[in-house]
Amino acid sequence: MPSSSHRPRKRYGQHFLHDLRVLARIVEAIAPRPGECLVEIGPGEGALTRPLLERAGTLHAIEVDRDLAARLRDLPGLTLHEADALEFDFARLPCGMRLVGNLPYNISTPLLFHLAKYAERVRDMHFMLQLEVVERMVAAPSTGEYGRLSVALQARFAMQKLFTVSKGAFRPPPKVESAVVRLTPLPAMLAIDDDVLRRAFSARRKQLRNALPGVDLAAAGIDARLRPENLTPADYARISALIAPR
Repeated sequence: MPSSSHRPRKRYGQHFLHDLRVLARIVEAIAPRPGECLVEIGPGEGALTRPLLERAGTLHAIEVDRDLAARLRDLPGLTLHEADALEFDFARLPCGMRLVGNLPYNISTPLLFHLAKYAERVRDMHFMLQLEVVERMVAAPSTGEYGRLSVALQARFAMQKLFTVSKGAFRPPPKVESAVVRLTPLPAMLAIDDDVLRRAFSARRKQLRNALPGVDLAAAGIDARLRPENLTPADYARISALIAPR
């Protein structure tokens, strides 16, 4: 295991995974092989980085913390990108990349929206996230957890919550439970206008005719009396096609 002398920084949302059993389960779920383009977001102290390198031989890693990056630079097979993952252009990396990581919890939702833009270039993603975020990702329509994030990701990915992780597996322990989730790009992705989702879910308790005024919902075959949380990703794709024909 790497040294634990680094003091976690709140501004980066750092909670370092140290439980060897959890790390082994993540590596087993990813099942990395030599020749694959693996990309780790937020390698931190390298607890997951090292076993991934052992299995795959090479790895790209994106780390914003300069002190942590300095500790990782000399790892054989590692290509280190010292950058903010929220601003990183993943199109720089080969198609078919596999994204992995214990994502910073303080930016997890905007980071997921950013990564979704590259869905067509990705083979799969395996992330550790807050349990509540994973539950929102996989939520079904007409449930309390279903929202903008659910629709945006389900339009592009098939998702599966793999297992939950207790607070004690981290240093320092977060205030929330965590879970590991797998995202696999869909063969046919839905085109959904993000502005439509923003407008709809900013008024999620209102009927659609009030949440999306001026939109001919009947033309999309949608009951205007429904609420935003009642619609499927396919419904939002039909609405988007009306507003901005492709």
